[in-house]
Amino acid sequence: MGSKKRESSSMEELVEAKHVGNDGAEPSVKRMKKKKTVEVLDSENQNDTEASKKRMKKKKDIEIPAESESEDDTNAASTSSNTRKVSLNSMERRKKRKLLDKGKHKVETKKIEGLDLELKSDSNESASTGTGTSSGGVLPEFHIGVFKDLAAVDASTREAAAKALAMELREVQNAYDKLENKEEVEDDTKLEADKDDGLNNCAPSLRYAIRRLIRGVSSSRECARQGFALGLTILVGTVPSIKLESLLKLIITLLEVNSSMKGQEARDSLLGRLFAYGALARSGKLTEEWNSKNDTPLIKEFTSCVIALAAKKRYLQESAVAIILEMIGKLPVEALLNHVLEAPGLQEWFEGATEVGNPDALHLALKMQEKVSVENKFGKLLPFPYSKSTLFASDHLSYIASCLKESTFCQPRVHSVWPSLVSNLLPDVAQDVELASGLNSIKKHKKSRKGNSGDEDIERHLQCFCEVIIEGSFLTSSHDRKKLAFDVLLLLLPKVPASCVHVVLSYKVVQCLMDILSTKDSWLYKVAQHFLKELSEWVMHDDVRRVEVIVALQKHSNGKFDSVTRSKTVKDLMTEFKTESGCLLFTQNLINMFLDEGNSSEEPSDQSQTTDDNSEIGSVEDKDAVGILGTSEFLKSWVVESLPNVSKHLKLDQDARFRVQKEVLKFLSVQGLFLSSLGTEVTSFELQEKLRWPKSAIPSALSQMCIEQLQLLLSNVQKGEGTHAVSSGVEANDLGSYFMRFISILCNIPSVSLSRTLNIDDEKAFKKLQAMESQLSREERNSGLNMNASKLHALRYLLIQLLLQILLRPGEFFEAASELVICCKKAFDSPDLLESSGEDEPDGDDAPELMDVLVDTMLSLLPHSSAPLRSAIEQVFKLFCHDITDGGLLRMLRVIKKGLKPARHQDSDSEDGDSDDDILGVEEADESDEAETGETVDSDEQTDDSEALVVVGAKTTENTEVSDDDSDGGLDDDAMFRIDQQLAKMVRERNNKAGVETTHSQLVLFKLRILSLLEIYLHENPGKAPVLKVFSSLAQAFVNPQTTEGSEQLGQRIWGIIQKKIFKAKDYPRGEAVQLEVLEPLLEKYLRLAAKPFKRKKPASNPSKNKQSASWARHKMITSLAQSSTFWILKIIDARNFSEPELQGVRDIFEKVIVSYFNSKKSQMKSEFLKEIFKRRPWIGRNVFWFLMENCSRARSQFRQVEALDLLTEILKPLLSPNAADELGLETHLPELCHLIQHLVTNMPEKQSKRAEVRKFCGKVFQLLTTFKLTSRFLGALEPDVHNACETQLGEIFLAFRNQQQEH
Repeated sequence: MGSKKRESSSMEELVEAKHVGNDGAEPSVKRMKKKKTVEVLDSENQNDTEASKKRMKKKKDIEIPAESESEDDTNAASTSSNTRKVSLNSMERRKKRKLLDKGKHKVETKKIEGLDLELKSDSNESASTGTGTSSGGVLPEFHIGVFKDLAAVDASTREAAAKALAMELREVQNAYDKLENKEEVEDDTKLEADKDDGLNNCAPSLRYAIRRLIRGVSSSRECARQGFALGLTILVGTVPSIKLESLLKLIITLLEVNSSMKGQEARDSLLGRLFAYGALARSGKLTEEWNSKNDTPLIKEFTSCVIALAAKKRYLQESAVAIILEMIGKLPVEALLNHVLEAPGLQEWFEGATEVGNPDALHLALKMQEKVSVENKFGKLLPFPYSKSTLFASDHLSYIASCLKESTFCQPRVHSVWPSLVSNLLPDVAQDVELASGLNSIKKHKKSRKGNSGDEDIERHLQCFCEVIIEGSFLTSSHDRKKLAFDVLLLLLPKVPASCVHVVLSYKVVQCLMDILSTKDSWLYKVAQHFLKELSEWVMHDDVRRVEVIVALQKHSNGKFDSVTRSKTVKDLMTEFKTESGCLLFTQNLINMFLDEGNSSEEPSDQSQTTDDNSEIGSVEDKDAVGILGTSEFLKSWVVESLPNVSKHLKLDQDARFRVQKEVLKFLSVQGLFLSSLGTEVTSFELQEKLRWPKSAIPSALSQMCIEQLQLLLSNVQKGEGTHAVSSGVEANDLGSYFMRFISILCNIPSVSLSRTLNIDDEKAFKKLQAMESQLSREERNSGLNMNASKLHALRYLLIQLLLQILLRPGEFFEAASELVICCKKAFDSPDLLESSGEDEPDGDDAPELMDVLVDTMLSLLPHSSAPLRSAIEQVFKLFCHDITDGGLLRMLRVIKKGLKPARHQDSDSEDGDSDDDILGVEEADESDEAETGETVDSDEQTDDSEALVVVGAKTTENTEVSDDDSDGGLDDDAMFRIDQQLAKMVRERNNKAGVETTHSQLVLFKLRILSLLEIYLHENPGKAPVLKVFSSLAQAFVNPQTTEGSEQLGQRIWGIIQKKIFKAKDYPRGEAVQLEVLEPLLEKYLRLAAKPFKRKKPASNPSKNKQSASWARHKMITSLAQSSTFWILKIIDARNFSEPELQGVRDIFEKVIVSYFNSKKSQMKSEFLKEIFKRRPWIGRNVFWFLMENCSRARSQFRQVEALDLLTEILKPLLSPNAADELGLETHLPELCHLIQHLVTNMPEKQSKRAEVRKFCGKVFQLLTTFKLTSRFLGALEPDVHNACETQLGEIFLAFRNQQQEH
C-alpha cells in the first residue's frame, strides 16, 4: 500500500515538474484536456497491470510503474456524467497490493519518460489548479510551484514558500466555505476515491496540499523534510477546517510502513511520520482540540502514536520525546495529567527504560516532573517519593546509570537528557558566587566556605553524581563513555560553584586526564586537550576558580601534572594571576596544602569522607610504587618551589607586591629555619599571628629546599628593585629588613629554635651577620639618595644571603662571613660600624687593601655558593668594581688562565698549545705555582678547596681542616646548583666521575663564575687601562687549548665576552694610563698569531674527520681573534696621538711582519688582512711603503710579489687625490721606484691575472708621478731597453703616460 502511494507521489512530482514553469499561463482549466490526461493515465495503468500479471505467471521479477490512484492523483481532473470515472474496484486494488508486496518497488525509467512525453504533448496547462462551480463560479487560484521552494536549501526561501502556501490555501478555503453547492464542485474536481479521506469540509486544493505535504516529509531530497514539515505546521495552524483526527489517519495511511520495506525506504517513511507528528505538535492543533473538547481522545492517540514510533528505532526516540515535550509545553497541566500520562503504551515505555537503558524515557520523565509533580507515574526512572536528594542519591543514580550509559549512541553530540539532568543538579542560583571577580568574588568564596544548607546539599548531590556516574560508570568504561564524561563535565562547569571544583576535578578525573595526555597517539588526546582549553577559559577572569583548579590538578597528581602530561597547563594558570587578592588566596591555599596531613594519611578510608579523600585513599594501590610518604613530599616540594613564583609575573604596585611576598617569606622562613617544641602552632604576640608547622616534622631535604627558595625570593626582590632609592618609606617595603626582623623575633621565642644545629663558629658568624645587617640598615636610612646607599643595600643583601648559606651548609662559610663583616666595617667610616671590638681586624701597616680583602672574600664564596648568593656577590662587585686594585684583578685573571689539564697530563702531544703559549707569553711562574698547589692533590674534596683557597691567595689556614668540612657536607651538590642548569649538569658529571674529572668540572665552574664578574667589570669600566690586562688574559686563555680543553661552554663564554664587552664596547681604553710599552708587545703577539699556520695532526695519529673539522674551526676562530685584536689595539694607539718617533716601534713591528711575509714559508699572513690595516690606518702604510716596495722587488715568490703590489696599490690610493701631499717622498725614492718598474716589466708573470695586477700597479704609479709632476725625471731615469719593455708589456698605459710628458 505504502509503496503504491509513493509510486503515485513520484508520478505527481513528475507531472508537477512539467507545469511548475507555467505560473503565468491562463489559470482556467479546460475539462477536455484534463479528461484526455486522465484517460492517458488510466490506459497506462491498465497496460501496466496486464503486463505485470503476465510477468507473474512467468515467475519473473516485477517492476510496477507509477500509477494514479484515486487518493494520490495530483492532477485532480474533473469528470462528467458522459466520461468514465477513473477508479479501481476493490478486487483490482487487492491484486495490485499483492504485486507491490512481491515486486522490487522501483519505477522503470523508460516508462516514466514515455509517460512524460505523452503528458508533454497532450497538456500545456498552467501551473495552477482552479476549481469552479457548475454555475460558472471560480475558486481563487493555488500555485503548486511553491512545493518546489519548500525543498530549497535556503531556510528563508522555505519559510517564504510555507507562508505563501498557507495564505493561498486559506483564501481558497474561505471561498469554498462561502459556496452554496459544494457537491457540484467536488463532483467536477475530485476523483471518486478521495471522498473518504476525512477532509470533507476542505476544498479540493487544500486536500491535495495536505496529502502532498504529508508525503513530502518522507522525501530525502535536499531539505524537503524540513520545508514540507514547516508548510504542514503553518497550514494546519492557519486553516481551522482541517480536522486533527483526519490528519492522524492520513499520516498512518500515506506513510505506511510494512514488512516489505527495507533500508532507506523504511527509514524515509519512519522519518516522514516523525516530521509529520512534529508539525502537528508545533502547529498548536492539539491545544485547540483540548480547548474545544476537554475529553478528546486525540491527545492520547497522538501520544500513543509517537511512543509507538519511538519504539521502532533507537534513532527516533530522542526526537519523539522532543515532539511530546513540544506538545506538553502548549498544554495545561490538567491535559498532561489526564491525557498524556494516561496514553496507551507510555507507562510500559517508562517501566522498561531501566532494563534496556533508555535515556530518552528518563529525559521525558524529568521534564514531566518539572511541569507537574506526580508520584509513581514514571516507573523506576524517578524515585518515590520524589526529591532532589533522592534523585541524586547513590542508590538511585546507580539504578539509572544504565540509561545514562546508553546516551553515547548520539555522539559526537551530547544527548538532550544531560542538560536536563544538569539543570536539576546545579540550579542557576549556584552561579551567584561566580558572577563577581576580584576581591568581591574572594569574599563570597570565603563566606561560602563557612557553608549553608543549600550549598551543602548542592555539593553532596554533585559529589554523589560524580562518584557514581562520572567515575563509577564512565571513566571505567569505553573510550566513547570517557569522552561523554568530559562532555558532561564541560556542561557542569558554567554552573559549578568554585567551592565544588575539587568535586568535579576529583582524583580519578585528573588521573584519567594524565593517562590520556601522556600519549599523543591516544584517540582521546584531542578530547582531553579541548577539556583543558575550556577549563582554562572558564577560569580566565576569576581567580577563585583558578586557585581551585590549580590546587585540584596538582593535589591529585602529586604536583606532577605538567611533567606527566608534557604540557604547561598549571604553569600557564599560575602566571595569569592579576590581582593581589588572587595571589594571596593562592598562597594561602598552597600553604594549607603543605600543612594538611590528610593527603598522606594511611588510615583506611571512611565512607563518610568527601570524594577527594575517598579517591586519594581508595587509590593507594595505584601509588604503592612510590609510596604515600614519597608522593606527599613531592607535592610539598612543588608547593615550596611554586611559592616564590606567585608574584614573579604580577604587575602590581610596590605595596601590593610586598604584601604577597611577605606572606611567602614568612611561610618559607618558618618551615625552613625553625622548629617548635610545643606543638604545631605557636602564637607570636609581637607579630600578632599564629605560626604553624605540619604535624610530622618535614624531612631535612624539604627544609633545605625552603631555605633555597627563600634565597631565591630575596634575590628576585633585589633584582626587581633596579637602582635602589632610599626614601622615608623604604624600610616598610624592604623585604630584606622584614626578613631579618622576622627571624630575630622568632629566635627570641622560647619554644621556637633553629631547625639546624650550629657549631660555635657558625653561631658566632650568624650573630655577627645579624648585627652587621642591622647596622648597615640604619646607615642606609641615614645616607639618603647617593651611591653609598646603593652599596650599603647591596652589602646588606649579601649578608642576608650568606646568613642563609650558613644555615644551608653549616661549617663552610663562617670564615668568609667574618671577613665580610670586617670589609663592611672598613668600607664605611661610620661610628656605628666601627664601635664594635676589633678582635678580628688586622692591625699595623701590613693590613691588606680593603678591596683586595673584599675581592678575595667574594672569590672564596664562589666555588660552593648557590645561585642567589652569586647574584648578591655580583651586585656588590658591580658597585665596588670601580675601586678594584690591580692585584685583585690579576688574581681573578690568574684563575681564568689556569689550565684545565693537570700538569702530569700536559705532554708533548699538544703542539698547538705550546706554540700559542710562546706567542702570547704565558706566565710560566704562575702556572707552575698553581700546578704545584692545586693539581697534585689526590682527594677530590681537597683539590677543590685547595684551588679555591690558593687561587685567591687570601686563605692561609689549614687546607685539611676545610676539606674535612667539605667532605662532611658534600652530599648536596644538586641542591647547591639547583637554579643554574648548566652548572648542575657539570656537577652531575662530577658525581659520576672521580679524580681529575672532578677537579676539571670544579675548575670550570669556578672559571665561569669569575667570568661573570669580569664581564661586569668590563661593562662598568670600558675606558680604563686595566681593560688591556683583562683582554690580554682572556685572549691568552682562549688561545691556549689547556685552558678551555674539554669545555666548549667555557671557550664560547670567553669568546662572547671578548667580542661583546671589548671589541664592540661603546668605549675603549684611553688616557695617559694607556702606555705604548704595553700596546707594542700585544700588537706584535697578535700579528704573529694572525700569521700562524694551521698544523695538521701527524698521519700516525689518524684523527677522525670530526676532529680535523673541529681543529680547523678552532684555528679560524683564533685567526679571527688575532685580526680583531690587531684592529682594536691599533685603534687605541691611534687615539693616543703618539708622535712619529714614538711610533718607530710600531713601524719596526710591521717591518718584521713584512720580512716574514716574504721570506718565511710558515707565515700564513693574509694579504687582505694587511690591506685592511693599511686602509683603516693609512699612516702605517705610508711608513712601510718603501720597505714593502724594496722587499717586493726582491721577493722569491712571484705570488707574494703580486700580492705585495696589491698592498702597494692600496697604500697609494689616498695619495691620488688632487690636493694630496707627497707624504711618501717620491722625489727622494725615485730610483727605487724605477728599479721596481724595471724588475716588473722585464720579469712579467705568465698568468694573465697576475699581469693585470702588474699593469694596475704601474698605472697607479704613473698616475701618481703625473700628479706630482715627476714624469720627466722618471722617464729620464729609465734605460732605453726598459723603455722598450714598458711599451711592450704595458702598452697604452705607458704610451699615455709618455705622451702626457711630451704635452707638458
